[in-house]
Amino acid sequence: MSQNLTLYTHPMSRGRVARWMLEETGLPYDTVLLDYGATMKAPEYRAINPMGKVPALKHGDTVVTEVAAICLYLADLVPEKKLAPPVGALERGSYYRWISFMAPLEQLMVAKASGGALPKPEMAGFGTEQDLLDTLEAALKDREHLAGNTFTAADLMVAAYVGWYLQFKLLEPRPAFVQFAERHRQRPAGQRADEIDSALLAKQEGAQP
Repeated sequence: MSQNLTLYTHPMSRGRVARWMLEETGLPYDTVLLDYGATMKAPEYRAINPMGKVPALKHGDTVVTEVAAICLYLADLVPEKKLAPPVGALERGSYYRWISFMAPLEQLMVAKASGGALPKPEMAGFGTEQDLLDTLEAALKDREHLAGNTFTAADLMVAAYVGWYLQFKLLEPRPAFVQFAERHRQRPAGQRADEIDSALLAKQEGAQP
């Protein structure tokens, strides 16, 4: 590629999902490590992402924020990796659906983590907790892939988010959830990404006074 890819991230953030996706692409990229204090809110980084949040991906002069957008963007950079169904394929619908489904899942998990009563179903993007979890379980049960017969960014996103919320005991550990997350997390790219971020986290913690 003629233009460099740069990942702005923190090793304990959603940036771990973006790194996993980058490792799946096999594309070279640089990492800019930010902290939750000065550097993430500094003017230099706000010029890249005015929200002052990570991850962000810079590709030449193009900036992509939000994990789903980053995964979709990267998948299309390497069509030969088949990380997205071909444009026009029917599987593309499921691909978009399940990547987007992580938004209501995250809304539910954040609401649960915040304590208090959940919002009324008619106001919440996730509807009811029961409906959301049952829908997700039906999609994952006895299935290896969500969009076609090969691994795509949809599998990556769902496995990463489900695994994250299982780890923090926010998501009910239904067998379908556990199995799907564990299956895909064992991919070599997922393992490499974890090793990179774990090493960065140890280095960051060691540098703190």
